[in-house]
Amino acid sequence: MFKEEELKKIVAKRRSDRLKGYKCLGDYQGGLFDCEFVSPYSKGAHNFDSDVMVLLQDWSSDHALQRSKGPSELGRDPNLPTNRNLDSLLKSALGMEFHETYTTNLFPYIKGGGLSSRIPFVDLVFAAEEFAIPQIRIVAPRLVVCLGKNTFNALRVAVAKLELTPGLSRCHDMAGAIDSPFDIEFDGCKIAIWAQAHPGAWGQRNRNKGDPERASNDWKRMSRAVGLSSNS
Repeated sequence: MFKEEELKKIVAKRRSDRLKGYKCLGDYQGGLFDCEFVSPYSKGAHNFDSDVMVLLQDWSSDHALQRSKGPSELGRDPNLPTNRNLDSLLKSALGMEFHETYTTNLFPYIKGGGLSSRIPFVDLVFAAEEFAIPQIRIVAPRLVVCLGKNTFNALRVAVAKLELTPGLSRCHDMAGAIDSPFDIEFDGCKIAIWAQAHPGAWGQRNRNKGDPERASNDWKRMSRAVGLSSNS
C-alpha cells in the first residue's frame, strides 16, 4: 500500500505540472485517456513489487490521440510488433510475463506531431529527474531495463546530475549503451540499470544486423549478470 500511495503522488504531479510545448493525458476526449498511473502503459503492468521495471521513452503523440477511438484497457495493443517483441524478450530472458513487471514511460507528457516526433534531450532529462527516478525509488526493483538509447542516456545524465551515481555521461551509440550498465542505490537497495535496443522493428533490425540473435542474447546476458536468468 505504501508504494501505491507514493506512486499516486507522482500521478498527481503529472496531472498538475504542465510542461511548456506538450499536452497532458487529460487534454484528450474529455479526459478519457487519463488514468491512475504515471503512464497508461502501466495499466497492464503495474506490479509494484516486481524485480523488473521496464522503462520506455514516451507513450503516444498528439496526432495519434487525436485519431484514436478511445483508451485501451491494457494501455497498449498487445498485437503490435513492438509489444509482441517485448513480451517475447521478457519471457525468453527473464521467464516473466508482461503483467508481472512494472512498466512505465520516462516521459509522461504528450508530444506534438506523430509517434516518431523527436523530444528534445533536455526534456527527457527533466522527465527522468521528476518522474522516472522517483518511480524507481518507490518500486525498488532489482533491474530497470531502459528501452532505447535516449531513454538510457536521459536516465544516466539525470542520475549523475542528482549525484546518485557521479561521473556518468551519455553513450554515443546503442552498442555502447548496452555495454555500460550502472547501479543506483536507495535506502540500501542496489538497482541495476541496463539499456536494451528498442523492441520495435527498426530498433531490433538495427541491433540484429549481422546476427539475428544479438538482441535476444543482449537480454540473456543482462539477466545472467543481474541474477534473474530464466534458467537460474
